[in-house]
Amino acid sequence: MSLDQLIERCKKNDAQAQSQLYKRYANKLFSICLKYSRNYVEAEDNLQDAYITIFKKIDQFRHKGSFEGWMKRITVNTALQRYRSIGVFDIINEDQIEDVTVEVDDDDISIDFLLKIIQKLPDRYRLVFNLYALDDYSHKEIASLLNISVGTSKSNLARARLILKKKVETYKATPNSQSI
Repeated sequence: MSLDQLIERCKKNDAQAQSQLYKRYANKLFSICLKYSRNYVEAEDNLQDAYITIFKKIDQFRHKGSFEGWMKRITVNTALQRYRSIGVFDIINEDQIEDVTVEVDDDDISIDFLLKIIQKLPDRYRLVFNLYALDDYSHKEIASLLNISVGTSKSNLARARLILKKKVETYKATPNSQSI
């Protein structure tokens, strides 16, 4: 069945089509949820919530642009909404700190390790880091999405990079390190 046919059937609340759509995109959307979540269980909750929203709003998709991109935006916004609702961004600190770059040698550091240290960042730092470094949002877009200032976005990114840099350096300095 083509994607367009699947979408049309989902618009009619066809459970079989919804199941097929879920199976087709669950892995991609779950990887997004993992980036924006503290842990695996929270990522599962975010994926569930994202699919509920996708199925509720699927009739709003107008076949302009990528359907996958549309679902990804809903997934990111679903995860961000969870943090907005618990007040992660209530305390805003716009202190500027020196911009930090994190150098990672692909041979030394596994993707699993990087995902784990990113997930352990404080919420506000993790969300800004993911939006900026992994999903190519601008600081202006991040500020709008998270209802923070551009300066706060920049500061949180710098702090996230500093934390990640220290964890990577510690990992590299400790032979056969499994600690994060």
